[in-house]
Amino acid sequence: MSILVVGSVALDSVKTPFGKVDNALGGSATYFSIAASYFTKIRLVAVVGDDFPDNHIRLLESHKIDLSGLKKVQGKTFRWKGQYTYDLNQAETLDTQLNVFATFRPDIPVEYRDAKCVFLGNIDPELQLDVLKQVKNPRLVACDTMNFWISGKRPQLKKTLKHVDILLINEAEVRQLAEETNLVKAARRIMSWGPTALVIKRGEYGALFFGKNHIFSAPAYPLEDIADPTGAGDSFAGGFMGYLARAGSTSAVNLRRAIIFGSVMASFNVEDFSLNRLAKLDWPKITRRFQQFKKLTHFETLE
Repeated sequence: MSILVVGSVALDSVKTPFGKVDNALGGSATYFSIAASYFTKIRLVAVVGDDFPDNHIRLLESHKIDLSGLKKVQGKTFRWKGQYTYDLNQAETLDTQLNVFATFRPDIPVEYRDAKCVFLGNIDPELQLDVLKQVKNPRLVACDTMNFWISGKRPQLKKTLKHVDILLINEAEVRQLAEETNLVKAARRIMSWGPTALVIKRGEYGALFFGKNHIFSAPAYPLEDIADPTGAGDSFAGGFMGYLARAGSTSAVNLRRAIIFGSVMASFNVEDFSLNRLAKLDWPKITRRFQQFKKLTHFETLE
C-alpha cells in the first residue's frame, strides 16, 4: 500500500568536519519520501516557496513520488542552517527561517484521503491531528515529534498520540516525553497513551523497538565513511514505514525486518550530504546491506 506523508521540505546549509553544502535539498518529509520510495508509492503533502529549484522537483518525480499535495506558494522556502562537530549525534542549529512553512496548514487532496498508511512528520501536533481528521480509516498511522513540541505542546501531543499506532523519536525525547530516565519504563508509559509500538532512534548506537509483547534491538551499521548525519532519522523512518507498507502487515517478523530496513536506509543516507547518496540507490544495493545486517547480528544458540 502507498504512504501519505506530511511534513517539511526545506533547503539546508550544513557544515560537518568532512565538508559543507549550501541550500541543499532537505526537510523531514523529503528524506522520508526518498527512502520510502524504494519500497512503495509515496504521496507527499508539504509546502515550498516560489524559490524552490525545479531540479529538486525533478528529483522527487524521478522517484515516482506523487506531488499533487506539494504546494508552491509565494515566498521563500523553509531554510535550516546547522553544523556538526566530530560528535555527529548532535547538530548545532545556526539559523532557522520558517518562511512559508510558518503558515503551513496541511490540506489533504481528496484523492489522498483514502490513504491506508499515514506518516506524520515532525510538525505541530495540532496539525498532525488535523491531518488524521481529513483521512478516512487509515490502517497504520505513525508519527515523529521533537523536544520543541514535547515541551511546548505536551497536552496536544498526548491527544494526537491517542490516534497513533507507532511513534518514532530519539532517546532524549523518549525520556523527556515520559518524564522517566529508564527507557523500558518510559516506553511502557508512552504506549499507555495510545501507540501500540515505540521506535527509539539512537543514532550511532542503533535503534530499539518496543511492542506489546516484545523488545527488539538493532545496531547501527559500521561505516568507514560518514559525511553528514542530517536526515538520518527521517531516512530510518522512511525505510521502516516503507517496508511495513510493502509487506502489508505489522507482524512481529515484519516489524523486526522494518527496523533493519530503516537502519539500512539511514546508513546509506549519512555517507554523503543531502540526498546525494540516498537518491542513487537501487533494490539490490538495499537488500545486500540488509543481508550484511543479518550477518552482523547473527549468533548461534547454545548446544
